[in-house]
Amino acid sequence: MDRSLAREIAMKMLYAASLGGVETMDEALAQSDLKDTLSGSDKTLLENLVAGVTDHQAELDAVIEKYAQGWALNRLARVDLTIMRMAVYEMMHLPEIPVGATINEAVELAKKYAEDKSSGFINGILGSAAKEIRGA
Repeated sequence: MDRSLAREIAMKMLYAASLGGVETMDEALAQSDLKDTLSGSDKTLLENLVAGVTDHQAELDAVIEKYAQGWALNRLARVDLTIMRMAVYEMMHLPEIPVGATINEAVELAKKYAEDKSSGFINGILGSAAKEIRGA
């Protein structure tokens, strides 16, 4: 199982879509040759994240905006926003995934792809959101 890789691919696809890189998420999934390296359950997670974040974006953004006090969503780096959308989606719609794992994976993605201070910012927002969403 490589859920980390599934999340990383999903993040890249959602980020590309936010920049106008693809017409639809189905097109993005079809173009991703990396998804073929995933097991069945990890491929399912990838597809669920991409579809879920896309379908629930307004709901996810409302949660992020609530906890990103003093930051308008349009001022956040797109990669940070994409990572947080995925994590909030997991917390809200994939209860079988432990909240700690979700936050840790988001922080690791931020360390790899975002600005230096982003991982702490993302950790704080997700930690606060988790208390409301899951009572964590």
